[in-house]
Amino acid sequence: MIRVASVSKVYKNKKVLQDISFSIDKAGVYGFKGRNGSGKTLLFKALLGLITLAEGSVEINGRSIGEDISFPEKTGFLIEYPSFLPNRTGFKNLEILAKINNSCTHEEIRAVLEEVGLNPDNNDKVKKYSLGMKQRLGLAQSIMENPDILIWDEPTNGLDETGVGFLQTKIADFKNMGKTILISSHDSEFLKEVCEKIFVLDNGRLINHYDIGVNA
Repeated sequence: MIRVASVSKVYKNKKVLQDISFSIDKAGVYGFKGRNGSGKTLLFKALLGLITLAEGSVEINGRSIGEDISFPEKTGFLIEYPSFLPNRTGFKNLEILAKINNSCTHEEIRAVLEEVGLNPDNNDKVKKYSLGMKQRLGLAQSIMENPDILIWDEPTNGLDETGVGFLQTKIADFKNMGKTILISSHDSEFLKEVCEKIFVLDNGRLINHYDIGVNA
């Protein structure tokens, strides 16, 4: 399903990703943890085709990123802090994004906003949103097209306890639906709660991986 082979990335003459290889062969929930600067976000960007690799390859569902396709199909993502048009409402931002692929109706956008705990009738511009509201809007954007693969970089950022609870519930729902979810987080306990396998990165290298309940 996901094949990462000898992936390296060079930035300012320094290898920021170093010979990373792993495979994910079945649907499920997979965690990626490591200190700031360990390479988690860069690795996720590599999976999405958002950076150019110095070496190696990424294949998703048998198609090479950057060769066969520029972006993995049926994939939703949230990378770092979500960015939206600040002078538009949350609903309008999602509506603009949905028009790119003609993927969601107004009713579906309303439903996904309600699902993440946002009011679709809120006329506040996104620039007035709190960090937690922006994060919920980012999560809504990532799931609104019903993707088969989700790649979430620090999805609990800015979320209160209710928001984290919602996220845990959605992760369980998506797993039961046969989706594949990749999550990076500084919160080891959160990863242990939701993931079945964890990959550990340090200094741009994949240094360990383990199944939850084995070496956690």
